[in-house]
Formats: sequence, structure tokens, C-alpha cells
Amino acid sequence: MPSAYNVLVVDDEVEIQEAIEIYLRNENMNVFKAGDGLEALAILEKEDIHLIILDIMMPRLDGIKTTFKIRESRNIPILMLSAKTEDTDKILGLTVGADDYLGKPFNPLELTARVKSQLRRYTHLGNYKPNEDELRVKGLTLNKQTKSVSVDQEEVRLTATEFKILELLMEHKGRVFSIEEIYELVWKEPYINAENTVAVHVRRIREKIEINPKEPQYLKVVWGIGYKIEK
Repeated sequence: MPSAYNVLVVDDEVEIQEAIEIYLRNENMNVFKAGDGLEALAILEKEDIHLIILDIMMPRLDGIKTTFKIRESRNIPILMLSAKTEDTDKILGLTVGADDYLGKPFNPLELTARVKSQLRRYTHLGNYKPNEDELRVKGLTLNKQTKSVSVDQEEVRLTATEFKILELLMEHKGRVFSIEEIYELVWKEPYINAENTVAVHVRRIREKIEINPKEPQYLKVVWGIGYKIEK
């Protein structure tokens, strides 16, 4: 099972996206947001999503057509939302491949309960297969295969050396690495007066992945010892 679930919220109303995000983040879930089906499909190609909350009525590509596309290759749980409450809409949504249906306006407690229920089924029944190429810490994602890094869905460009340092730390979340260890593991050569070299690279990584590098939430310094990625 993943350490934190990734939920994709697809709705053309930003207020609903943000409200659902608040509810789910309170349950320690990572939230990705899209305004229509096309944006949702693009996110699915890049992120390891465990559940989708999908509105039916949307521009460009609606929820029904989006579900058709998703079900061509994925069995991710889909919870459909719609302001319409007629049985025909509910039946249509479930027929094309949705796992559950909730009408708007919805009760936040009911929404989170249904999300948790679907996630339990998905992970416990063995349908979930983690993406072993991806490392995640909250909104920070590193893909070892594509050599890409993103923060809250926004791509971050790192140099090859910066990527190797971040990959090392993310593969061992919570472990403190000394400057000497980082240098020898990343540069593959003996450590000789390279403290400033490592410090400069770490500072650049922080400037790229942290909202406020002076108060980092990901890459932390342990004074007198070294650096770590917070769990």
C-alpha cells in the first residue's frame, strides 16, 4: 500500500475542487486537480493516482466520456459527482465504469467515507500496483525513469547532479546523510574538502523545490550532521 493516497479531483468549478481538497488533505491524502476530462487524462499519464473524483457535466470532455477513456487501460476507482440526481444519470455513470456516485450538494463526511471505502477495496483486493519508478513525499514527486521532478504538479528542472542528490535522499526518507556520504555516493569519488560543493547543490535544490527555502518542508538540514528528506 502507498504511504499516502493520491486523489485526482476533476471538476470545472474551482470552488468545489478546493473544498474537496481541504476535506481530503485533512485525511492526509495528496490531491491533484483538473478542470475537465482532458486535463485529467494528462495528469493520469504523469502521476500515480489511486482514486478519481469525477464530475459528469464538464466542458471539452465530460465525465462519461472521460470514464470511457480511463477504463480502456486503468481500473482506478472512480467516484462520480453530479448536480443531477435522476436515476438515469446514476445508472449511466455506473454502467460506463464508475464505482460509486454522489449527488451535489454532498455531505463532506459522506464524501470522505466513500473515498476511504473505495481506496480500501482498491488496495486490499490487490488491484493496486505501485509505480516503482516514482518517489513521493507530500506534493514532491521524483520519477526515476523519466528523470523528472514536480512539486504540486508543477515541473521542476534539476541538473543531473541535483537530481542524483534528491533521489538519494528520497529513497531513504527520514535518514540523515552526512556531507561526506552524499559526496561519495553521488560524485563516486573520495571526499576531499568538498563540503562547499555539496552545500551549494543542496541550496539550489531547495530554491527549486521549496516554497520558502528558508523554512523548507522537504529538504531539511540536521545541524552538525548533514541533510535528510522529511518523511
